[in-house]
Amino acid sequence: MTTTPTTTPTTAPVLRTDYQRAVAAYWDTHQHDDVNLRLGDVDGLYHHHYGIGAYDPSVLDGPRHSREQRITGELHRLESAQADLLLDHLGPVPPNARVLDAGSGRGGTSLMAHQRFGCRVDGVSISQYQVGFANAQAERRGVADQVRFHFRNMLDTGLAAASLRAVWTNETTMYVDLHEAFAEFARLLERGGRYVCVTGCSNDVTGGRSQAVSRIDSHYTCNIHPRSAYFAALAANGLVPIEVIDLTAQAIPYWELRARSALATGIEQSFLTAYTEGSFHYLLIAADRV
Repeated sequence: MTTTPTTTPTTAPVLRTDYQRAVAAYWDTHQHDDVNLRLGDVDGLYHHHYGIGAYDPSVLDGPRHSREQRITGELHRLESAQADLLLDHLGPVPPNARVLDAGSGRGGTSLMAHQRFGCRVDGVSISQYQVGFANAQAERRGVADQVRFHFRNMLDTGLAAASLRAVWTNETTMYVDLHEAFAEFARLLERGGRYVCVTGCSNDVTGGRSQAVSRIDSHYTCNIHPRSAYFAALAANGLVPIEVIDLTAQAIPYWELRARSALATGIEQSFLTAYTEGSFHYLLIAADRV
């Protein structure tokens, strides 16, 4: 299938720092040892984020031989519900619009966006493996002419200025400098365009990272930002919040269920501790480009 190029050439290297190279190398080399693959196998939508909402307790009952299959299906339902909530906050997106998934992973949210809006979707990732995987999913679904993934840095996408109706980041901002990222998103968005961020952030009120938040940082090799940093960086780059939703309470059931599953990796208790003690918040921020 022949597609029209969706990015312009850039002379800057995609991977700019040792940290970015390390993050990319992790995803490029840990291709098959991943909870996200087992969850995505449920229906072919592969996410790289967590879930929200109450889980159905009946998945813990019934025949033991199918218990893990039921739990996996329910965890995947919760993570797709999170992606749906993010898409709910993009505002009106006409079919002729173009949108960006910044830090697109294996492409699940991008494919859901195209299915919902019929629009053109670009995704960028610093993992060549993720880009290849996501493009294969788009080909498999017959939408590769409208949904394309690129080996690009979200800090320098190569997309034209004011070319996008919407941009989102779904649990990816903890891997980048917020001012650099939001400056790029503001450049890309048309006036009145929408940016939606779903992220975990540390609570400034508690004064620095708690032990639980530090363990999450270490586990995922990320740099969790304080809540205040998001609003300072948005304001500095002409992105004005129109809605802020605290999803912390809605995020807890996902981790409670995952802790009881064979998919548990040992980080579940750190999330539960951080959320319940109030040192970590899970936010959705929708902001307009002015």
